[in-house]
Amino acid sequence: MRRGLAAQKLRVTQATLSRDLQELRLIKLRKATSPPPPCLKNPRLCLRLLAPSANFLLDIRPAENLLVLKNASQRGAALAAAVDGAKFPEIAGTIAGDDTVLIITPNKKARKSLQEKIEALVK
Repeated sequence: MRRGLAAQKLRVTQATLSRDLQELRLIKLRKATSPPPPCLKNPRLCLRLLAPSANFLLDIRPAENLLVLKNASQRGAALAAAVDGAKFPEIAGTIAGDDTVLIITPNKKARKSLQEKIEALVK
């Protein structure tokens, strides 16, 4: 991909390209005919796979109708994407930072329900 960009007179380092691809949540498949990864078919599975691996999800902190997920540095966007993709009905919206995901729910009851679901998924 870097060579293709260079052919169009766009210079980019491999590190920058890798970061940009990660931020865009693009994934590399081995073959065009390969089946999609399980996370694309089932985002809840993706959340289950991501959260416990390599200290990915470090802490879950409730705050009224908000749920704060603390995770490993530079993993906020990936975790937020997994949460968004899971399409939990309790979620009104999410905001991702470098190492934090803020989940907004309509009320305390919805936050508690969501917290229980996420905790059950990552056990």
